[in-house]
Amino acid sequence: MTEIKAIIEGGKANPAPPLGPQLAAAKVNIQEVISKINEKTKEFNGMEVPITIKIDPKTKEIDISVGTPSVAALVKKELNVKKLAKTPFSVFEKDEVKEEFKESLKFEQVVKIAKMKMESMKTDDLRKAVKQVVGFCVSGGVYIEDKKPKEILEEIKEGKWDEKVQ
Repeated sequence: MTEIKAIIEGGKANPAPPLGPQLAAAKVNIQEVISKINEKTKEFNGMEVPITIKIDPKTKEIDISVGTPSVAALVKKELNVKKLAKTPFSVFEKDEVKEEFKESLKFEQVVKIAKMKMESMKTDDLRKAVKQVVGFCVSGGVYIEDKKPKEILEEIKEGKWDEKVQ
């Protein structure tokens, strides 16, 4: 089994090095493999993602697995920012003032990130994945629906977001 590992920009793999020469050495249809990679990584457009290509040397059967960027990278992409808050919510007491991070995710964006990360989170339960992303927002100092993430966790527990987490 030949294994090729690379980091590519989502949806923009091409036959240039490092992929092209390695695929050529494995004697597979380079353009077909590149097309499959781009299809599998299009959701990560503009972000670098790790990929692993496994090629059976006898049958030329190809298995492409795509890693995912970190939750932090996905949150930054959704918010279209380069940096998140400098301080997590948990550091401050109720009455303390912190430098406000003005950006806020929509709940739909949280669900989108959770769906993208479910496999690497080792769960097939969307509700659990959403809670993990919301949990990251606590430490990242990121609001959701203009509320603190802990409020959103409470609302999830109460069932307010059930229809979006199906």
